[in-house]
Amino acid sequence: MVKPAEPIPVIALTGYLGAGKTSLLNHVLRTPGARIGVVINDFGDINVDASMVTGQVDEPASIAGGCICCLPDDGELDVALAKLADPKLRLDAIIVEASGVAEPVSIARMIGFSGIEGIRDGGVVDVIDAANHFDTVDRGDSPPARYGAATLVVVNKLDQVPEQDRPALLERVKTRVRERNPRVHVVGTTGGRIDPELLYDVASAQDETGQLSFRDLFIDPPASDTHDDHVHAASVTVTGAGTVDPVRLVELLEDPPAGVYRLKGTVGVRQRSKPRSYLINAVGSSVHVAAGSSRPTENSLVAIGMELDTDAVRDRLTTALQPFDGPVSAAALRRLQRYQRSTA
Repeated sequence: MVKPAEPIPVIALTGYLGAGKTSLLNHVLRTPGARIGVVINDFGDINVDASMVTGQVDEPASIAGGCICCLPDDGELDVALAKLADPKLRLDAIIVEASGVAEPVSIARMIGFSGIEGIRDGGVVDVIDAANHFDTVDRGDSPPARYGAATLVVVNKLDQVPEQDRPALLERVKTRVRERNPRVHVVGTTGGRIDPELLYDVASAQDETGQLSFRDLFIDPPASDTHDDHVHAASVTVTGAGTVDPVRLVELLEDPPAGVYRLKGTVGVRQRSKPRSYLINAVGSSVHVAAGSSRPTENSLVAIGMELDTDAVRDRLTTALQPFDGPVSAAALRRLQRYQRSTA
């Protein structure tokens, strides 16, 4: 049986000029085994940022001539995404690095409503400058609208803030962001060094199939990439058999355990008299469900996030995967399938 193809997550990387977007992107591209497509937007006729990015598949798909959210239409972005969604590239993720003047709300909408088959919304990562954010971006009485679109806020350049002031700064950012978006995740770092598993599935280091030639550039990581200042994610995996209750599953997806940023897996749900498998991906408040095989095998759910209470997370996942052989109402199926993107 052929395993259903996972849709490729498209991750919007936003942030004001100088916040450290390109540093974060280059850090993510150093991941062993990663196959990442990159779309770079730059304000102006020359894509200066494209020359600063290392490790992309072939050449980056670049969009010039202005802010990505101010293009005459969405066509240029769709063309770039279609190019990178080609199954032959076998990408793990596509990252859209937006101009510093681009609005995360508009970019998220463009990606979410893209008609390209084989991709899904992978969330919005908004990078902010720890030292200057409250002097340049968040200066008003109300939190900026950009917070509402973010799924992950990366407070970068913490090394430019006195160590004793960092906890208070992070808490201030969290408070302001969550006024707009209670589900957003906030992490602090330096040099954009976050765990790539927060963004996409990282290939096993033992799986060298299809390695890109640029991998050799990063055999010796930069001296600044030490273990201590790399933000690490945690994960919890639970498996099960049979079919599950779609109501319990949706409740998990819509209200994940504390600290969980991503949820993914394959689950079987009884549809009329036959079981049907579904591929599940959730990032923050963005949920994506895709129909899988008509012959589901083992159910599996994986939760990925920061500072997880692993026992509590495992209990929630186990509850969602409890075998359910009772009748499934049409309303329950519709509740699950409303997250299923039509490819017609």
